[in-house]
Amino acid sequence: MRGFTWQNKARNSPCCVILAVTACEPAAMSAAVAMDPSAGDASYLQSCGAEDSAHSLEDVTVESAANESSEEESTNEREEETNEQIAQTQAATVARPNSLAVASSEGSPLWTTRRDGEVKLRMSESGPGAEPPLTVHQMFHATVERYGRYTALGWKDGEAWRTMDYREYYQQCRTAAKAFLKLGLERCHGVGILGFNSAEWFIADIGAILAGGFAVGIYTTNSPEACQYVAENCQANILVVDNHKQLQKILEVQDSLPHLKAIIQYREELKEKKPNLYTWAEFMELGKEEPEEQLDAIISSQKPNQCCTLIYTSGTTGQPKGVMLSHDNLTWTAFATGRTVRLTEADQSQEAVVSYLPLSHIAAQMIDIWLTIRVGGATYFAQPDALKGSLANTLREIRPTAFMGVPRVWEKMQEKMKSIGAKSSTVRRKVASWAKDVGLQTNLSKMERNGAVARKPLNYLLAKKLVFRKVRKALGLDRCSKCYTGAAPITKDTLEFFLSLDIPIYELYGMSESTGPHTISLPDAFRLTSCGKVIPGCQTKIVQPDAEGNGEICFWGRHIFMGYLNMADKTEEALDAEGWLHSGDLGKHDTQDFLFITGRIKELIITAGGENIPPVPIEDALKEAVPLISNAMLIGDKRKFLSMLLTIKCEVNPETGAPEDELTPEALEFCRKLGSSSTRVSEIAGGRDRLVHAAIQEAITRVNERATSNAQRVQKWTVLEHDFSITGGELGPTMKLKRPVVMKMYKEQIDSFYKEVPSPTTPDAPLPPK
Repeated sequence: MRGFTWQNKARNSPCCVILAVTACEPAAMSAAVAMDPSAGDASYLQSCGAEDSAHSLEDVTVESAANESSEEESTNEREEETNEQIAQTQAATVARPNSLAVASSEGSPLWTTRRDGEVKLRMSESGPGAEPPLTVHQMFHATVERYGRYTALGWKDGEAWRTMDYREYYQQCRTAAKAFLKLGLERCHGVGILGFNSAEWFIADIGAILAGGFAVGIYTTNSPEACQYVAENCQANILVVDNHKQLQKILEVQDSLPHLKAIIQYREELKEKKPNLYTWAEFMELGKEEPEEQLDAIISSQKPNQCCTLIYTSGTTGQPKGVMLSHDNLTWTAFATGRTVRLTEADQSQEAVVSYLPLSHIAAQMIDIWLTIRVGGATYFAQPDALKGSLANTLREIRPTAFMGVPRVWEKMQEKMKSIGAKSSTVRRKVASWAKDVGLQTNLSKMERNGAVARKPLNYLLAKKLVFRKVRKALGLDRCSKCYTGAAPITKDTLEFFLSLDIPIYELYGMSESTGPHTISLPDAFRLTSCGKVIPGCQTKIVQPDAEGNGEICFWGRHIFMGYLNMADKTEEALDAEGWLHSGDLGKHDTQDFLFITGRIKELIITAGGENIPPVPIEDALKEAVPLISNAMLIGDKRKFLSMLLTIKCEVNPETGAPEDELTPEALEFCRKLGSSSTRVSEIAGGRDRLVHAAIQEAITRVNERATSNAQRVQKWTVLEHDFSITGGELGPTMKLKRPVVMKMYKEQIDSFYKEVPSPTTPDAPLPPK
């Protein structure tokens, strides 16, 4: 990302499913050491100089499961056994380097921006942070040796599922690596991958790493110009594309890519043959007859402290930055995260996940590729139209044991269940309402006991039999004991809704620069709206906390990135002189060391009067008060008062992802309760529906009454004609709000707020009494 931004961060990062030491200096951190290659000590072999479905998501409802059999027990229904918590590493006090730019006594600095650079690993003397470093090949090969015949990947071929075991997966990656070398992939140069999740995506990614290149995911929503920037920045020798649509983007800019040697298309037939353009089958054929010796020599020369993957930030605040992740970043984070969330090894009970989130984001890569390899899990690929409707069907077919959903996925489930529930019979509505009350209270009580097992009340057991089991089965989550959210903020309302259905959603938090997760919520360490506690082996500190404990969140651990490729100034901004990663997020710890995100430094609104106001709490409060509102953006930086842009929940075009004019069922229901006859956004926007307008103003008044000062009260607002969207440019690939973009796009509406300053007696913008 910058952000994995797994939960509760409004950070601008490439990213959507995520630290228990408080404001202290890293005095207890042990000295990191530069690592020798554990797979061999050969020098570089090549130069790598710095220059050089029938059902849709909306079909998922409580009622759709009413007639489902509840006889099948789910894994999640068994009593959870509380594992002994991993102890936090206590390391010896050591001196810190005066400058990261100066090599340590071991010969490597903590960061580098050189593509061929090596860094000092942040090793601990004991505990998880002392785990021996591994390259990607070493981790992968160990899994193949142990779980070679277990399913590794699965995908839909027509109506049937096909699978690939770990031995074949490994051999396919080696074949791809040899083919990349045959096509001229140079050491430390990029292999860009532009397409939807697939076995080919994974094989290209790992194959690039084994061949000594950099695996580089590119967002499928990128423009040709954005693709060109990433490909040129990483000096891509090879580009792997999904289909003809993505191929056209590359063909449009290929003359501006001097390092490009070949293009490979892995889905659909080629519509025309061009020089150095290959189908996936042609590409793999190139590698089959190549000897193994060159590849083996390259693999044996790789070191855990060298770069193997680049994650590009979204670039909403400037040019995208290439986050350099080392072998150790990937393999250690997979080890530490898998241990923390208690993933099971395949020979005990194989984990299964569904891959659908953008693989150019570290969250998806860590879950779908690296964590599953670490424990011998199976990854099943959703259809390309997953977020347009087919994901729900895939979940019901695969029944994953762990599932990561960005907030919008959970919200869509919630909206549909509510809308269908509202249409069901009175008896069913009463049963569902009773069960949800029981579920929420039981799970809140369990949360306060930190997951301690207590005797389940009879009404909870009855609610589980009548409602909860059926809901889980309808969602495809009946085997899922680990439901996560991240990549953007999620509302308390959505968390409580699923908790009431006996589905706790655990929040995660981190960044691309921390190789994904830094804090994680667990069944026995869980608080609503908190993103959990630090992964053992890592550390958090809060810098310059205010009176309430809020300050900038900083990270330390072996998951911290190497640096931004060729961007020393940006790297020095992110990493301080002691090597702590500065997140740019504001947060605080409670008395039990749960981390709460309270804002983003760059998003802080500083009014003309000098008051600092974090926008997200005010925005979330209004969305919770008015279920009709899909997005809210607070405005007021350098202004005399706060204003707000609002959008209404509407249907989305399943083909383009663009917002449409028709209201969602939940929005229609809200209007009906008000007595409004509106069915379209255009009938509400701009204050056209007086009943809806009055309801929103009443909610804003209630939110204002809870403000800690007059400066934190919203004085003007408007409902826009269209919802925010990725296609419209207001949202990033993980559904995070692009505030600078919105400010430019809606400049006219924003300027109109401030043409004259309202007073407390202005009829159209009354201020409630303090």
